[in-house]
Amino acid sequence: MLPVIAAQPFGFTSLAAALVLVGLALLLSWRQHLDIEKEMGFACLRAFVQLMAIGYMIQLILGADRPLYVVLMVAVMLLFAAFTSARRSRPLPGALLLALAAIGGSTLVTLGLMLALGIIPSGARYVIPIAGMIIGNSMNVASVTAVRLVQDARDRRAQIEAALALGASPRQCTASMIRRSVRLAMVPVIDSTKTMGIVFLPGAMTGMILAGAEPLQAVRLQVVVMFMLLAATALAASTVTALAPSRLFTAQMQLRRLGG
Repeated sequence: MLPVIAAQPFGFTSLAAALVLVGLALLLSWRQHLDIEKEMGFACLRAFVQLMAIGYMIQLILGADRPLYVVLMVAVMLLFAAFTSARRSRPLPGALLLALAAIGGSTLVTLGLMLALGIIPSGARYVIPIAGMIIGNSMNVASVTAVRLVQDARDRRAQIEAALALGASPRQCTASMIRRSVRLAMVPVIDSTKTMGIVFLPGAMTGMILAGAEPLQAVRLQVVVMFMLLAATALAASTVTALAPSRLFTAQMQLRRLGG
């Protein structure tokens, strides 16, 4: 009787087989005339190339285990996130600096506290993935907050200009917009936190279980990640709402023309 050789989990054969799922998504788009087949296909190809590249880079960094390489890696991730966020809020003057301040500040504070409190070790194996999660989530929240502020400023131009004419400050004119922007940006983070473990099993926990870790150990890691992301996203949103409103107005306290 021939011995049974188990296939390697998540090998290239598995990746090729997973293309069936992509094909299903493309088929649904085609049947419903959504006209997003090219966009989805390109997104999948780009994600594959980027993930494979970052995988090899992280493997090299882990092998070298030098703090300088870790810092450079995190800096590159931060720059890409800032450029991505800035493109979303392009009508806002100084969007790139705003994105860098929000994403970089939340990353430095959150990651710094985790290292200082001994929550995570200082090795590259821990710092790079944790930094990636912080940067990615902070980028999403910063983008949503900034885009919402710009949209509200456009939609409420007449109301804002009337308030300015009556002597209100830019901060007073945008107070309700700020609250609404932060709430909108934070809702997905809060909802995912509330339903974690009931509606879905989050990525960090699932990854550890698939890697063979004890479920309770995976749960403890996920709780740390959950608290970390709440702090990071709140910091990112707060930074945007602290710096962005003044950029909506000129030095003469006039609302800027925010083009598309």
